[in-house]
Amino acid sequence: MQDRIDRLTHWQSADDALHARFLTGSFVSGVTFINAIADAAEAAGHHPDVDLRFPHVDISLTTHDAGSITDKDIDLAEEISRIAKDQGIDADS
Repeated sequence: MQDRIDRLTHWQSADDALHARFLTGSFVSGVTFINAIADAAEAAGHHPDVDLRFPHVDISLTTHDAGSITDKDIDLAEEISRIAKDQGIDADS
């Protein structure tokens, strides 16, 4: 599990969760990004905590039932990173 977490390029692990900040540049771009994340989350049956701010979106992923990071979180983190790349959104490293 830790090996997969270490390979995530936009995400940090803390407090039994994955965290990332994506620099959307505008409120509207943030909403568009979140809508795409919502579609991916629904398809995965796994839902992140999302915080929309100007000009960024903060995302946290954890599996509450397990009380820690699971493969579901890593899979969705990878998908969210792909969505960001497709939309030309950079992560705050």
